[in-house]
Amino acid sequence: MLRLRGDPAKRSAGRRLGLTAGTRGLESLRTEVPGAPDTALGVAPRSPDEVAQVLRHATEHGLAVQVRGGGTHSGYGSPVTPDIVLSTRRLAGVESWEPDDLTLVVGAGAGIAEIETMLGGKWQTAVMPERPGDATVGGVISAGLSGWRRARLYATRERVLEVTLVTGDGRIVRAGGRVVKNVTGYDLPRLVVGAFGAFGVVVSVCLKLWPVPPAAATVTVDSVETARQVSRPLAILGDGAAIRVFLWGGDEEVEALGERLGGRLSEGHQWPDDPRGAFKWSLRVPPALVTEAVGRLPQDWSFVASYGVGEVRAASEGSGAAAEIRDWAETVGGALVVVEAPPGGLDGLDPWGATPPAIDVQRRLIAQFDPARVINPGRLPGGL
Repeated sequence: MLRLRGDPAKRSAGRRLGLTAGTRGLESLRTEVPGAPDTALGVAPRSPDEVAQVLRHATEHGLAVQVRGGGTHSGYGSPVTPDIVLSTRRLAGVESWEPDDLTLVVGAGAGIAEIETMLGGKWQTAVMPERPGDATVGGVISAGLSGWRRARLYATRERVLEVTLVTGDGRIVRAGGRVVKNVTGYDLPRLVVGAFGAFGVVVSVCLKLWPVPPAAATVTVDSVETARQVSRPLAILGDGAAIRVFLWGGDEEVEALGERLGGRLSEGHQWPDDPRGAFKWSLRVPPALVTEAVGRLPQDWSFVASYGVGEVRAASEGSGAAAEIRDWAETVGGALVVVEAPPGGLDGLDPWGATPPAIDVQRRLIAQFDPARVINPGRLPGGL
């Protein structure tokens, strides 16, 4: 029997999990996972085989597993009450980096900040979120997040070439291709993006990289209409105080584009921080409706709007106006998603909004990969 030292809650959790002689291998994986509930068993596997060992045990015993990377996206979806918290921090190695082919194979637990610093040494980027904090590659992929640069360089799901994951019942699956994407059956590299582990724990990915040109600039202009004089900038962002256009390219190209815009030019990219507040939101609408979406926000909400993409990241100190904003967003084919909220602060407001009409299809598809639904159960829209 595994002996858990420390507080009584953890000892009780260990007894409840029933870790018998047949599963004693989990003892070597046990670790403290920052942010994990005291009542859960924390594990940090070092390989896909060890991840499979944990998930097979969870399926056999009907235990809920919460997957945790850097913890920066834990506010999405309904809270999971886990029996096991599986940390990906030991799955952080760089398996392969081919600068000439613009590909990187990396473990899911790798920190984005560290990866981007490494790639920058050869003037390349994985085009992950520009202000990652402690976020990991696997966390960003599982949450389906993209950076501000997606207006020109596409969303994260377009750059995941290959994925290796471990299904809920412990199968190790690799799908996709590192050079050419030939898809047969399920397109797993796309399915896993934004699935919050529903198809399995992502353990490594192959990412398509992007070369970084020599010149970059941020131009502050007076209106979105002025910003649109430039064809396909990296991003057009507005926060209520200013509209900023983000450019890159050759030295002469960037200089000419800056002159055309006629605004204040700053060298480099001055990316904004996400808005701060007790409640954080992602308002997603068709790109043509971003201006209207901004106009519907209460004056005390801070925001950063991405024009040409269709997302407004917002923050507030209360949630009183959220239902009205969500109602409008859903009528135009969009959504208001809760990114972060204080415990109990939503007062019945669903984290995702309306239940997807295709939820039964999603449920059947997920059942092929996690038949006992042990990975992050109930976190997805509709309580899936």
